[in-house]
Amino acid sequence: MDINQPKARVLAYYLPQYHPIPENDEWWGKGFTEWTNVGKAKPLFPGHYQPHVPADLGYYDLRVPETREAQAQLAREYGVEGFVYWHYWFGNGKRLLERPFNEVLASGKPDFPFALAWANETWKGFWFGADGTRNALIEQTYPGDEDYVNHFYTVLPAFKDKRYITCEGKPIFMIYLPEQMPEVKHFIELWQELAKQNGLKGIFFIAHQKDMFDKDSVQRSLDNRLSEGFDAINVMNTWMEFTSMPVWNRLLRKFFYKNEKFRMIPDLRPYQPKLFRCAMDDNEKVIPSVVPNWDHTPRTGMKGIVLYGSTPDKFEKITTQIVDDISGKPFDKRFLFVKSWNEWAEGNYLEPDLKWGHAYGEALKKSVIG
Repeated sequence: MDINQPKARVLAYYLPQYHPIPENDEWWGKGFTEWTNVGKAKPLFPGHYQPHVPADLGYYDLRVPETREAQAQLAREYGVEGFVYWHYWFGNGKRLLERPFNEVLASGKPDFPFALAWANETWKGFWFGADGTRNALIEQTYPGDEDYVNHFYTVLPAFKDKRYITCEGKPIFMIYLPEQMPEVKHFIELWQELAKQNGLKGIFFIAHQKDMFDKDSVQRSLDNRLSEGFDAINVMNTWMEFTSMPVWNRLLRKFFYKNEKFRMIPDLRPYQPKLFRCAMDDNEKVIPSVVPNWDHTPRTGMKGIVLYGSTPDKFEKITTQIVDDISGKPFDKRFLFVKSWNEWAEGNYLEPDLKWGHAYGEALKKSVIG
């Protein structure tokens, strides 16, 4: 192995929410961005770290090119190969939050690798800071071939950009909720055909898969997704299994969490290695993930889930273990996803904050570069 080559291909999910859009103005009020929930967060139990305050980059606006350049420079220093931008396509050509990526694509800056992950999910108020409402803000739809073709040609310029991240010479494309697509196999076949018609070798499709701890569940998911045309699955385990929680936490859940009126604290779960190590991380078609931390309470208050006890040292230990687990794969397929680069309202980010500074980024660097 090249001594200058990192031990893994680290890709970080990137949230493009940090700029105002008309839809958010309508739903939440003029000027709403992700920072609105981040800034108003409060501690909900003793020792609860809130609010999270950004350090070096401040409360940035992603319409500013200098901010995007600074993010890329930090990511390089931490050993991140590229950003995986969340891409919102709701059907019938409807997009949201596309401006930052479109400007990156059009300007050629920053000169930093990227890929797209289709966040094919209906937006509900519950997940974005509303007071308990689960009403749909905008529905995810799948209108059929005309829309699928339109979608493909919309992202084709990105696929052909020299910065786009590839595997096996094909641009990678993540689908967040493949199980919700009514004809995912047909969609993949159509895009593969269109890719080859437009001079690409094909597309390397990755299915995002949640909360699979045992080998049987991972194998089942992998078999299902491969049969649909996916090339790999990305396993994202963020919640601890109920039976492995401390007894006190299970009792709290039983008596308080089921009835929101009586919730005294959010749903607390320990941050520990078994959350993130997958039973088949060494399989070339299985891509593991790591999470620096998780705290959804800025958006959902007492309804949120909090992973407690995370530190940069623990994050480094977990990441190092997973990097070792995948070390036998060909480098081209030695991916490790980080959730996330900048999900501040979910408490998972690598960007520096006032409490930890650069410690989480430096921990990642030690794991993948040394």
